[in-house]
Amino acid sequence: MLSLHWPQDLSGTVEISGSKNAALPLIACGLFFQKFTLHNVPRIGDVVTFLSIIESLGVMVDFAWNTLIMDSTNMSMDNLNTELVKKIRVGIFLFPALLKRFRTLEIPFPGGCNIGKRPIDEHVRGFEAFGYKNEWSGDMLHFSGNYSTNNVRISAWFAVTATENILMIAAFRSGTTIIELAAIEPHVLNLIDFLRTVGVTIEISHDHTITVEWLKFAPEEAETTVIHDYIESGTFVILWALTATPTLEIKHARINDLRFFLAKCKEAWVRFSLNEEKDSITVYNSRSSLKAVNFQTNIYPGFPTDLQSPFSLLLTQAEWISRVHEVLFEWRLNWLVEIEKMKGHIAIMNPHEALIFGKTHLKWAMVSSWDLRAWVTMILAGMVARGETTITNVEYIERGYEDIIGKIKKLGWKINHV
Repeated sequence: MLSLHWPQDLSGTVEISGSKNAALPLIACGLFFQKFTLHNVPRIGDVVTFLSIIESLGVMVDFAWNTLIMDSTNMSMDNLNTELVKKIRVGIFLFPALLKRFRTLEIPFPGGCNIGKRPIDEHVRGFEAFGYKNEWSGDMLHFSGNYSTNNVRISAWFAVTATENILMIAAFRSGTTIIELAAIEPHVLNLIDFLRTVGVTIEISHDHTITVEWLKFAPEEAETTVIHDYIESGTFVILWALTATPTLEIKHARINDLRFFLAKCKEAWVRFSLNEEKDSITVYNSRSSLKAVNFQTNIYPGFPTDLQSPFSLLLTQAEWISRVHEVLFEWRLNWLVEIEKMKGHIAIMNPHEALIFGKTHLKWAMVSSWDLRAWVTMILAGMVARGETTITNVEYIERGYEDIIGKIKKLGWKINHV
């Protein structure tokens, strides 16, 4: 458990870490090369678990000072740790490289956060479109065959991980691939930029169509860098708007990735200034002046679903009634019951919509975390609520944010492990 006690003063500067959502597909893509070096890798739970799975494949892994070096010369399926694959959803990123190398694959369904139904249909259709035979059996997935050399046209239905998996397959097989309704989130573009550096021709159209011309001569070694995490950046914008004394500077903020989010913050009367040249955001304490807004999550460049919970918390401190519309995941608003425990006034209308009645003076409570993003939001809630708040179910700690508790402590807040 974690314990937080209000009130405390915060001030200083925070540096945003590498993006979890960008690092994981890049690590998987590194398995296509004999040697792969990746910089600015966040040291978080999902990365460590994923690297443990990769090590079970016989890949040599050296991870120090946020730089990862992998040697996949002796990669083998003999000792794959299937139990770890069941724990995290990103195990599905292993499919493209393993199928390319071994032509057959038997692997459990991937795990992950409990945030509603997260089918892998787009992945399966993608593998089948490229010529792989799928045999579904119980809780195991079976794929076998060879990459098709024909031109392929497939829809990703805006699914981020499916778009990334299709990109990896398309880059390392012969033929042209057209991905319609592709996701173009910043972490997808990070993968695309890397594939371009090793010689893959990729074109992106305004209608979310990505065209991939295969890589004829893949290098044995490759190197790239993970972008900074715009989700962490947006989280600190909200934290500081609620608690700063008087300001917080956020470095490596990824301003361009947050345009829609920052526009909503401005609409809610969050006070901040942007330094485009340095890519930094200075945020001012705005708690006394916040006003209600309506917002809807959406695919990029819309409002990020991963910032829905912290922004909803912000709105509990805003005057009047706000409406939240979570488009992407059903029941992802369930975490709001924890805010009700803290005397927040919430009305969950259906699996995708909720009303937030403000302004509410949150009070201490024992609360839980429902998923990775809700977990960090409960820390923010504990920093806003009067009294001592205790957070249980903390297995999500450090899964997606590199040393976020340490960063908050350095800014002046005391968080105790109980």
